[in-house]
Amino acid sequence: MTPDEMSFFLEGTNGRGVLLVHGLTGAPAEMRLVARHLHRRGYSVYAPLLAGHGADVDTFRRSHWQDWLESVQEGTELLRSRTDAVFAAGICVGGKLAMLAADRSPEELKAVAIYSPCFGYDGWNVPVSYQLLSPHVGWLAHVPFLDRLNFRETSSLGIKDERLRQKIGAMATEGVLESFPGTGIVEMRRLGNALKHRLPHLQTPTLILHALEDDLSNPRHARYISANIGGPHELRWIKDSYHMIHVDRQHRQVADFTAEFFEAPHASTRC
Repeated sequence: MTPDEMSFFLEGTNGRGVLLVHGLTGAPAEMRLVARHLHRRGYSVYAPLLAGHGADVDTFRRSHWQDWLESVQEGTELLRSRTDAVFAAGICVGGKLAMLAADRSPEELKAVAIYSPCFGYDGWNVPVSYQLLSPHVGWLAHVPFLDRLNFRETSSLGIKDERLRQKIGAMATEGVLESFPGTGIVEMRRLGNALKHRLPHLQTPTLILHALEDDLSNPRHARYISANIGGPHELRWIKDSYHMIHVDRQHRQVADFTAEFFEAPHASTRC
């Protein structure tokens, strides 16, 4: 499967479109469960492949968070050409990219949903070595060997349901990378810092969804966004799921919460 074939579009019926943004080292395929539920509610859905993703570790290593953001902005423009109103939702890094895209072009996106926000891996199932590394990512970015270090997902893959975990684990052929270089953590940190800087100024209505049992990202990250964002927002908790709430046991609830938020007056009437 080529990178061009990984992105997908579903034509809706209500004149509204949702841009679904996958996570770090992920691929559009991981957004299909939420996409199907949103599509059943009438939404057009577009899930683009982020720059540097979908190929191999070397290709990923050459990309930066600004490249990923450009992919989101391009996807927003494409979806806007096909619908009357555009919203965006993304998992982890994808959600942060959606928020920054809305901050840069508030007239383009009426509302945003961020799933499982993460500024650093500190969940209950994250190896101690990852947690010790995270606070020092800033200066480690200048160490030459960092780009040669590869990190793997935890054994749970951020998914509580074993059947769904096996399904996602088989997505390597659909562009999901099984490991990522240390530079990916650096770029995630830089993206997070950029979002933190803009949070007080961000006015786009934002839904924050986070699992109480998130194994990769402590719920404090969701609380941080809720406490510091400048615009209207809502924080809701997901039960019986790990980090990947958009594919785990409560993915239908995630899709329903997302659609309900996008259909609320503060989002649907925003100009």
